[in-house]
Amino acid sequence: MTAVPAAVAPQTTMTARDWGQLLLLGAIWGGSFFFARIAVAEIPPLTLVLFRVAIAAIALHLYLLVRGPSFKLALPHAAAFFLLALLNNVIPFSLIFAGQTVLGAGLASVLNATTPFWTLIVANALTSDEKLSWNKVAGILLGIAGTAVMIGPGLIAGLGGPVWAKFALVGASLSYAFALIVARRFKGVPPSVVAAGQLTASTAMMLPVVLIMHGTAGLFEASAPVWTAVLALALISTAFAYILYFNVIASAGATNASLVTLIVPASAILLGITFLGERLDLFELAGMALIAFGLVTIDGRLFRR
Repeated sequence: MTAVPAAVAPQTTMTARDWGQLLLLGAIWGGSFFFARIAVAEIPPLTLVLFRVAIAAIALHLYLLVRGPSFKLALPHAAAFFLLALLNNVIPFSLIFAGQTVLGAGLASVLNATTPFWTLIVANALTSDEKLSWNKVAGILLGIAGTAVMIGPGLIAGLGGPVWAKFALVGASLSYAFALIVARRFKGVPPSVVAAGQLTASTAMMLPVVLIMHGTAGLFEASAPVWTAVLALALISTAFAYILYFNVIASAGATNASLVTLIVPASAILLGITFLGERLDLFELAGMALIAFGLVTIDGRLFRR
């Protein structure tokens, strides 16, 4: 028998549990659009980001205090957590907010859905266990195409707009891709500690930004329904969601975790149909079918059978 060199890790595959967590994460982040839509009516975007990460960080610290493990596990990785927070929250959130001031939501969703494509390229260059394969490339391209079809008329109407705004959205996707590679450094750290570390660092960076730009006047003057939406956004779509997210990264790798950006738009549409009485059009159904086929292609097991 020939020994496999220790430096070469096996290709990361998705288990049924990984797929379940990824689909749940997509549903949760799809629901974040509902909460954000309510909250931004009374809270400025950057202030909302601060509330989102700060409340989520507090909740996770309380969780760790009661359930463990100790947050002390994060302290040796403090610098890496600030890098992760910068790449996974501060930079992409800022670029997305800037781009969406002049771009339609449909085009923004499609550009955000390119995250797995950029992640695959970055991971192929910087890692030894997440290399390019035909099924991943084909599946990701099918997923991006499915997102474009699903958005349909909303995409066509929003194809205009300045080039800088489109580059801003692509830049956000690239930032997420590099963040996923950084997140691989924490494989030995429990996902709840990783989530708490990232959100704590994000809070430390966002707090001075918000205070400089908006000050403290009227900081807590939102109505009760808006605060309910903020709490849902922070506790469900951030604190709990990031535990799932880092768990998928640790278990299935960066490229597979990035597939959630293909699921989120479909999840948002399905939630709108379920809770807001919105109608499902044929092009949306066709787009979801393409995304599903793309995910099946990435998984690969059906073709092997």
